[in-house]
Amino acid sequence: MNELENQIAVVTGAGRGIGRAIALKFAAAGADVACVSRTAENAEKVATEIRALGRRAWAHAVDVAEAASVTAAAAQILTECGKVDVLVNNAGLARDGLIMRMSEADWDTVLDTNLKGAFLVTKAFSRVMLKARAGRIINISSVIGLIGNAGQCNYAASKAGLIGFTQSCARELASRNITVNAIAPGFIETDMTAELKADARAALLQQIPLGSFGSGDDIAGVALFLAGPAARYMTGQVLTVDGGMVM
Repeated sequence: MNELENQIAVVTGAGRGIGRAIALKFAAAGADVACVSRTAENAEKVATEIRALGRRAWAHAVDVAEAASVTAAAAQILTECGKVDVLVNNAGLARDGLIMRMSEADWDTVLDTNLKGAFLVTKAFSRVMLKARAGRIINISSVIGLIGNAGQCNYAASKAGLIGFTQSCARELASRNITVNAIAPGFIETDMTAELKADARAALLQQIPLGSFGSGDDIAGVALFLAGPAARYMTGQVLTVDGGMVM
């Protein structure tokens, strides 16, 4: 079933990990996808994979923390695609450290990318959705935004802020039939978790009732649900996909 047939999706952070999984899942469901990544190489790599599925794809190198970069990319995407039906704000990074040692630069980098980036991208595309009186916005938060984590106060603050941002946007845009929801992944097999030492990995697995890390496809499946017709009556929600970690 092609739930997203004839739709245009924009996915930030699409170059790898969860963003790549979402972009490919959307393409498999019939969407054409604008792949936004920090590097042109990663964006084009995923766009090529999508074209191999028979869908259209565009690659854009964008620093979502920079307003000028976002504005220029959004204008180009709208020129190329003509519309945007689904937006996934997935771009994010971590700069971990205990608060007493955390630099102001590391705080700013994480908040600017993870939270300000979602604001800038949503602002850039919300106008076209408002005119169309339709749209789906999906923000990728984290369980760390719900429970915090030692050594990640900047990351936790950005992901918690993203939940409040989601709920406020949901209230603002609902009258135009635009839904805004968030996904809070737990520990997912990505480049970041691949760097964990064996003892740290074992300790984390003990906190997860299902006993394993998730996959990018686990998150992509939930994103597809939120983007598709079955979720038409859901907005302002946070769906936790974490193997039971924070239940």
